[in-house]
Amino acid sequence: MQSDGGRATSALVKISDVVGERTKQISGAMQEPRRQRRIILFIVCIALLLDNMLYMVIVPIIPNYIETIRSYKLIYVPTTVNGTNDIQIGVLFASKAILQLLANPLTGTFIDRVGYDIPLFIGLIIMFFSTIIFAFGETYATLFIARSLQGLGSAFADTSGIAMIADKYTEKAERSTALGIALAFISFGSLVAPPFGGILYEFAGKNVPFLILSFVSLLDGLLLLTVMKPFSNRTRENMPQGTPIYKLMVDPYIAVVAGALTTCNIPLAFLEPTISSWMKKTMNAIEWQMGLTWLPAFFPHVLGVYMTVKLAAKYPNYQWFYGALGMVIIGGSSCLVPACRNFEEVIIPLCGLCFGIALVDTALLPTLAFLVDVRHTSVYGSVYAIADISYSVAYALGPIVAGQIVHTLGFVQLNLGMGCANVLYAPALLLLRNVCQMKPSYSETNMLLEDGPKGLYDTIKMEERMAGKTGLSEEDDSSGNEYD
Repeated sequence: MQSDGGRATSALVKISDVVGERTKQISGAMQEPRRQRRIILFIVCIALLLDNMLYMVIVPIIPNYIETIRSYKLIYVPTTVNGTNDIQIGVLFASKAILQLLANPLTGTFIDRVGYDIPLFIGLIIMFFSTIIFAFGETYATLFIARSLQGLGSAFADTSGIAMIADKYTEKAERSTALGIALAFISFGSLVAPPFGGILYEFAGKNVPFLILSFVSLLDGLLLLTVMKPFSNRTRENMPQGTPIYKLMVDPYIAVVAGALTTCNIPLAFLEPTISSWMKKTMNAIEWQMGLTWLPAFFPHVLGVYMTVKLAAKYPNYQWFYGALGMVIIGGSSCLVPACRNFEEVIIPLCGLCFGIALVDTALLPTLAFLVDVRHTSVYGSVYAIADISYSVAYALGPIVAGQIVHTLGFVQLNLGMGCANVLYAPALLLLRNVCQMKPSYSETNMLLEDGPKGLYDTIKMEERMAGKTGLSEEDDSSGNEYD
């Protein structure tokens, strides 16, 4: 008869075997190419959601908090000049985009050299620490360091995340769908962050919203480590050399796309720091109205992403037209903002603005990857660093320049100027009308498909592409219903 100790040991062995076998099954399932792509897309989307929530969550928190700590004399801000406090807040808001703008040329090159997973992990870790500093920072200098550090994390995470999606989703339709999902997360993060931060700040204090976001950032980084194993050298040996960023910048087609991305984001970047004060002055808007002004715009943004993905799948030759149409809608919406006389009316042009931005981004971000595929080497770090630079230019100027323009020329003139700039730039996208007919140059794709793999990296890429093509019909079915 078996003793109690023997039975317990036997039970433990059986449990260990079952757990071990189940762990192997889960690990194998996560490494299956199609499932791994979806997990990677999830990780990237969470990173983009976090970054944009961190960008916007301070909007309802920091102005009030800086005023509070000034009152308690934790920092010194001259009270004789009311504009000094506004300038400090503007510089604090812009510091993230400024550092992101400066870092992107370097991070884009770094991503091209080492791959996408390590930079994404670095970006998530930097975002984690910047958020912790925000949670416990009690001086303007500390908050400025945290905001700038977030810009550095974004330069790693945003660029590598979007580039990773472009690298994993090689077919046009599924690439547009995947990037569209990422854009929806970006939009949701930007629009939900102000009410999220404002409510938690009001009822739980400054620390809580930042601690929640830092915890999610840490979990996302751990999930990335589990799935990608970024510090393994397996996929980086013999990695093809990406085209230098300065050469991509002088590519006329890439330059046109970059100009469109900057121009279309200027109205959003310039309205965010100015529209609240204008609403308060012209329509006596109260705090909750100013806080919720942007939230309804999430729905037309998602609608714009969905429509563009569907149209691009059916009529891929008209990506340039979807972008141009989006810029015209942005221009018209921007011009309509000053004509609004109450809170409800303001929501309408802002919804149009976000709908137009969705058209431009969803049409042109996949176009950047396609341009790299057919005109350069299929390595995407630098080209999406250029896209990030385009966004950063708008958001670096917005908090600093927009208020001065309103003070000097007026809110109406600001909006008319931004609207006209978008409408006038739209015809430039005609230069992209023949891009879809371009044939790939002698790039990584041709080398893999025609000459066969040369080295370990090429072999792995060939395996990934063949595995992707094997399950293409199933993937198309699922991606076609992604938004349904």
